[in-house]
Amino acid sequence: MTGTSLPSCAHLGKVAVLMGGRSAEREVSLMSGQGVLKALLDSGVDAHAFDPAQRDLTALKQESFDRCFIALHGRFGEDGTVQGALELMGIPYTGSGVMASSMAMDKVMTKRVWQAEGLPTPRHVLVHPSQIDTVSREALIAALGLPMIVKPAQEGSSIGVSKVTQAADLTAALQAAAVCNSDILCEQCIVGDEVTCPVLGDGDHAQALPMIRIVAPDGNYDYQNKYFTDDTQYLVPCGLPESETAAIDALVIKAYQVLGCRGWGRIDVMIDAATRQPYLLEINTSPGMTGHSLVPMSARAAGMSYEALCCHLLAHAGLDYKGAAK
Repeated sequence: MTGTSLPSCAHLGKVAVLMGGRSAEREVSLMSGQGVLKALLDSGVDAHAFDPAQRDLTALKQESFDRCFIALHGRFGEDGTVQGALELMGIPYTGSGVMASSMAMDKVMTKRVWQAEGLPTPRHVLVHPSQIDTVSREALIAALGLPMIVKPAQEGSSIGVSKVTQAADLTAALQAAAVCNSDILCEQCIVGDEVTCPVLGDGDHAQALPMIRIVAPDGNYDYQNKYFTDDTQYLVPCGLPESETAAIDALVIKAYQVLGCRGWGRIDVMIDAATRQPYLLEINTSPGMTGHSLVPMSARAAGMSYEALCCHLLAHAGLDYKGAAK
């Protein structure tokens, strides 16, 4: 897919770029949104910044916006809530619909769907914040081993994520995840190559963009190394054998489809170093669009500029209920 085949953005009407919001990922969302806004304006779109934390969503209808580009991340933006409001107002939006957004935001629900479909994902144990003082550390370690990944079940951008290498650090990791006011996902740590796999499209027409292999300092792909340093290496082409990348592409497309995702998304995968078995970690249905973000990087490798990617996503904005009237 290349930028030359994409429709023009100039005739897509009045567009709100939703950014900021009230989640823990507000700072990243503002960076994504400003990038998208500039790209759309440079492409001739009548685009406007809109922060749902500062303005009521009903203003979108009152001010006759035709479409929304969702550059919100995390809760109250990526979790189906904003999507539901836009459905009620009949305003098409980028990305997945209400149910797919809601399921994908919840890492445990995502895992349950993938497991039901026979797709590989690391073993996990769900811990409620009220159980931090009572849950058996020994049982968690017996079930998942060390190292172990501990993270909020409903957050993104690596916020609240810890890699626990010794039992003495487990309590602090649980407490760090609980600060995000979320259930806590304790997960088997897969040691090996880390790749991320962007997907564009809907249903049977979904296709994978070039896979990116992530090489972070000391293997620690945390919030700082994601957004605020240049020390992480992003390898595209990923350098893995062609047969392996083809198998992972097929896996991530299936993982995207079974959740009912549309528009775009990005799935994170770990490849076990010993067995070369890929494991699905999580899916992001409103990926970052910052200067460090991975979907734009992958799109460039496929011949699609940042501006062309924004136009493509906006042109494919939609509604779950096509008959919704504005």
